[in-house]
Amino acid sequence: MANHKSALKRIRRNEAVRLRNRYQHKTTRNAIKKLRGEENKKDAEALLPSVVSMIDRLAKRNIIHSNKAANLKSKLAKHVAAL
Repeated sequence: MANHKSALKRIRRNEAVRLRNRYQHKTTRNAIKKLRGEENKKDAEALLPSVVSMIDRLAKRNIIHSNKAANLKSKLAKHVAAL
């Protein structure tokens, strides 16, 4: 158990941040799956900017690596272009 007041606060904060990161990561993964399953090009093109924004936000906050974000965005753009 932590001995310092600041350590206890840090434990609480870390848990809150961890849960927020998990929620954002899962939400983004679901959006990516939805975009990959999209058959209509017009709908996919409308969905792509919001998904790219979500991926960028995860990369900015170091939830995912920036190279992974770039790879995801590239593959999604190619997928939408091929529809």
